[in-house]
Amino acid sequence: MSFDFPAYVQQCRERADSAIAKALTKSHCPQKRLLEAMSYSATNGGKRVRPLLVMAGAEACGNSASPAVDSAAAAIEMMHAYSLVHDDLPAMDDDKLRRGLPTCHIAFDEATAILAGDALQSQAFSELAELPNCPDKIKLQLIQELASAAGAAGMVAGQAIDLASVNQRISLAQLEQMHQLKTGRIIRAAIRMGAIASGRSQPDQLRALDDYADAIGLAFQVQDDILDVTADTATLGKQQGADEELNKPTYVSLLGLDAAKTKAEQLRQDAHQALAAFGPEALALRALADYIVQRAH
Repeated sequence: MSFDFPAYVQQCRERADSAIAKALTKSHCPQKRLLEAMSYSATNGGKRVRPLLVMAGAEACGNSASPAVDSAAAAIEMMHAYSLVHDDLPAMDDDKLRRGLPTCHIAFDEATAILAGDALQSQAFSELAELPNCPDKIKLQLIQELASAAGAAGMVAGQAIDLASVNQRISLAQLEQMHQLKTGRIIRAAIRMGAIASGRSQPDQLRALDDYADAIGLAFQVQDDILDVTADTATLGKQQGADEELNKPTYVSLLGLDAAKTKAEQLRQDAHQALAAFGPEALALRALADYIVQRAH
C-alpha cells in the first residue's frame, strides 16, 4: 500500500507547530526577552520527529484525533527543545549552530538560554497537567511517561554519560546505553504518549511499540553519527564533524563507516518487524523507520 510520507510529515509539522504556539501563549510569560528565547528555540524549524511519533503512535492505536494527542506532541517537543538549548551551552557541547541558525545562547545570551530551557521544560508539564476534557488517569500517565524519560533515569543521565565520555575509550555496549538514555527514552516516550493519549492502547500494542521505539531510537543516533562524517555543515544545519572535534565516541569511530551503515539498516529491519502485528494504521511508523535511516540531514 502506497503512503505519501512527505505529505504526512507536513501535516504533522503544521499540527505540532500550532500546538506549540498555543502552549507558549499559555505560559503567560511577562518577560518579553525570555518568551522570545523560548519561542526561538521551540519554533525555529526542526524535523518534528517526536511530535510525529506522538501522532503516529496514536494513529497506530486507532485514534489520532484526540486533543490530548496535540498537547502531548507540544509537550514532547518543548522538552526536546529545552534539552537542545542546554546541550548547546558552552558548559556542555558549546555548539554555535542549531538547525542552521545561531544557538540560543549565541542569539540571546547564556543566562537567557538557561532560563529559556528551564521554562520550556516546566511548560511541557503544564501542558499535560492542564489538558481539558481528559481523564485524570491519562493525564497522570502522560506526565509520568515524560518525567521518567526526561529525568535522571533517562535523557539527563544519557547527557551526563555523554559528557563523561569525551576523550574516553568506551565499549559499543556503553555507547548504546548512553544513546538509549539520551535519545531513545524520549523517542520511546513520544510513541507511548501518543498511544496513551489515544485512549485506546492495549498492553500488547504498547510492548510492540516499545520494541519499535528502541530500534528507531538507536537507528536515529547511528544515522546522526554517519551524517556527522558524510554530510556538510550547510546540509546538517549544525557544525559538521563536531563529535570528532570534541573526541566524542560515536558508532562510526567504534565500528567504522561501513559497519555503522550496516547496523543502521539492521535496526530499520528490527523496527519493521516490531510492527508485524499492526495493519495499515502503522503505515506512518513504518515510513518513519525508513526515513530515519535514509535521511540526508
